[in-house]
Amino acid sequence: MTLSPPTAPTLTRTLRLPSLVLFGLAYLTPLIVLGIFGVIAGESGGASASAYLIALVAMLFTANSYGRMAAHHPVAGSAYTYVRRAIDGRVGFLVGWAIMLDYLFLPMVIWLIGGAYLSAQFPGVPSWMWIVGFILITSALNIIGIKVADRVNFVLMAFQILVIGIFVALSIGTVVGGGGAGSLFSASPFTGEGSSLAGIAGGAAIAAYSFLGFDAVTTLTEETVEPRRTVPRAILLVALIGGGIFILVAYVTQLVHPGGRFDAPDSAAFDIAVQIGGNLFGAVFLAALVVAQFTSGLAAQAAGSRLLFAMGRDGVLPRRLFARVHPRFHTPVLSIVVVGVVGLLAIFLDVATSTSFINFGAFVAFTMVNVSVIVEYVARRRRGERHGVLAHVVAPAIGAIVILALLVQLDLHAITLGSIWLGAGVVVLAVITRGFRSVPPEMAVDDVEETPVPTASR
Repeated sequence: MTLSPPTAPTLTRTLRLPSLVLFGLAYLTPLIVLGIFGVIAGESGGASASAYLIALVAMLFTANSYGRMAAHHPVAGSAYTYVRRAIDGRVGFLVGWAIMLDYLFLPMVIWLIGGAYLSAQFPGVPSWMWIVGFILITSALNIIGIKVADRVNFVLMAFQILVIGIFVALSIGTVVGGGGAGSLFSASPFTGEGSSLAGIAGGAAIAAYSFLGFDAVTTLTEETVEPRRTVPRAILLVALIGGGIFILVAYVTQLVHPGGRFDAPDSAAFDIAVQIGGNLFGAVFLAALVVAQFTSGLAAQAAGSRLLFAMGRDGVLPRRLFARVHPRFHTPVLSIVVVGVVGLLAIFLDVATSTSFINFGAFVAFTMVNVSVIVEYVARRRRGERHGVLAHVVAPAIGAIVILALLVQLDLHAITLGSIWLGAGVVVLAVITRGFRSVPPEMAVDDVEETPVPTASR
């Protein structure tokens, strides 16, 4: 069933380039580089800076593809929308189903980790209370409106960046004072101590997880001013700025602690924070980790709800539930609530279980967006349009190959669970398309960018 643009649910355009970049960085959570530093340093043999550099280069190819598709299709839905427009509605549905692993379950993992941090410091308070608190606050902020969430993001991101800056400064002071590597200019963070090419590649595969979220910017396309120009720029800026922060922090942290051996890899950065700044800075650092989890959860829930909104508006998910927009706040309220309800599963799961298959969906989506750019290039060329081969064929092809290489490096448990989820999506698709004979319904939103939208009351 096709609905005309005037009757389509609409979102309110309030976001400009700085807000989009801030949203993307909040989703990435720059402080995550320290949260998983010990793991990456251990895997890469102390060459964590190289691992992040390789991951950045790999992600930039895919970021280019997301930017190209966002310019051609300025509507919500991200990878789901791009693939269904460029390739086929059925393939698009499966990509949307796969990416739900990332968008639906990532907020749950974020809230779970935040609750774990707080429970460790306040053992008298049950972990589930922290998780419920995270969900209630972020859901309320996202329902009130993306503009309000944007303001909160700014404050919390400022604190997170401040702590990162202090960490870097203290690390530099420690090295200048003769600690760690003893010199600010060293190749060891890139070469490691006894590292190998395979080890660095394995570290890069893990480091690539830190970049998951640059694509989330595209889910806010219909709330962005001049999206055809703004969204592609935001995608690349988020990847570049996030990658720059990751490489810099990994470099100085590796100078403080050369090599990849730690007594407790999962909390290595916290131990280093105490080493370079004492117990006071250790407490501040821990607070920043919790704030980072909250900020990331705010952005992740907003992105997940927009994906559900797009799929509900298309009719591949129940339209009455997912495509509704609040008349005052102009936000997909029920979609936001659903993401929050899914987050409650964190009460019954641990971090290892809940994170094991998130990246499967993200890598499937990344691969197919790269392929979509190539398919759309061929289609446009047949219509007589001319576009650069390097940006529309070579770069996406490299991006797809690199992401597939990362996909096959996921552990067997993740691939198995991800494949089961994808298989369930095939069953759902078979039902809604009557045995794959028809294409899943899509709403005509090609002209959403030009459709007048009401001004939200704040």
